[in-house]
Amino acid sequence: MAKLTMEAVKSLQKPASGQKFLWDSELRGFGVRVIPSGLKTFILQYRNAEDRSRRIALGRFGVMTVEQARVAAKVKLGDIAKGLDPAEGGGPSDKVTINEVCEWYLAEAGAGRLLGRNNRPIKTSTLSMDRSRIEMHIKPLLGHRQVKALKAIDIAAMQADIAAGKTARAKTDGRGGVTRGGPGVAARTLTTLQSLLSHAKRMDVVADNPSVGVRKIASKKRDRRLSAGEITKLGLAMRNSGQWAESPTALAAVRLMILTGFRISEAQELQRAWVNTEKRFVQFPDTKSGAQVRAIGPSAAALIAEQGSSGTSPYVFPADVGDGAYTAAKRCLARLCFNANITGVTPHTLRHTFASVAGDLGFSELTIAALLGHSARGVTQGYVHIDEALKLAAERTCEEIAGLLKIDLAS
Repeated sequence: MAKLTMEAVKSLQKPASGQKFLWDSELRGFGVRVIPSGLKTFILQYRNAEDRSRRIALGRFGVMTVEQARVAAKVKLGDIAKGLDPAEGGGPSDKVTINEVCEWYLAEAGAGRLLGRNNRPIKTSTLSMDRSRIEMHIKPLLGHRQVKALKAIDIAAMQADIAAGKTARAKTDGRGGVTRGGPGVAARTLTTLQSLLSHAKRMDVVADNPSVGVRKIASKKRDRRLSAGEITKLGLAMRNSGQWAESPTALAAVRLMILTGFRISEAQELQRAWVNTEKRFVQFPDTKSGAQVRAIGPSAAALIAEQGSSGTSPYVFPADVGDGAYTAAKRCLARLCFNANITGVTPHTLRHTFASVAGDLGFSELTIAALLGHSARGVTQGYVHIDEALKLAAERTCEEIAGLLKIDLAS
């Protein structure tokens, strides 16, 4: 450890994840922190009068020189010697911008140091969606603003701008679709911002959370389901799909979604080790609602069983190239619906259709919630404890849909 210099700070390499520190050898507690984005911030680590370890930001490297930061650190150390605590009210944490909080959140959550639902590290899939909302909506609208200067009305204005399409972007030549606005996107982005600011306040990165109390825009409830006639038309399109050389893997993944009510990620990323086709259950080690065991019907079990193994791939639906899972079921569904002349269908529509068919058959909301993984009733225990109501509901719902699709997999 040597004296902190401009050259030393410039040469400090960013970490792949988390944070990296470089400390000054002359002024105890004075240093610089760098995060994966490359952002470097001068910091001061100290103990207050209550002997609590605190860390404050002094300023960003590039805006502040090393010597300016050193002077600022000495001033703060003088305040600390007088019994004051710079981190309490009006402290340097108030100067942090939304951009900096976002980068801190992505780094900390990516390293598994922030806990989300059920007090577990934030999932990779959740973090991926958060990153998208941060880059596409939050940063462009509020990134340059200091957290301390924001009010609830500013957060609400961000939500309104997203809903109005202010951050919409056209599709580029690369992968990915169009970035649109709308009430649903706006509300989910607000949720992301509220969550990351809540984490930042709890971890003493910021002094206050200005998003508290901001109401989310009500989005239109997704209640589209396929009618019996539409399920039949979809089945016909599946049987005729050979005319446009549809991928058998894609077709099977789409069939599994409507026969089970699985989320698209659950269907596409399903692994053989999780499935017991004889006793007809799938044991997910992790889902949106945690680890679960789900009952499946005979046709769904037969569909999984008939998928041939692909080398050493653990997936029921392996990718055509590489070792990953298949990811193109959504596009297959869109082609099937186009050829069947069915509109307004997404993978979630198939999940809602499964639930609606179960409801039409007379099963209770609690049973349907358990079938879909919304409830812990009977599905988070071992397969022996899956109650008969769930087994019956899974079988009857699956076979009702299979009959409308006119596929015979269970025999």
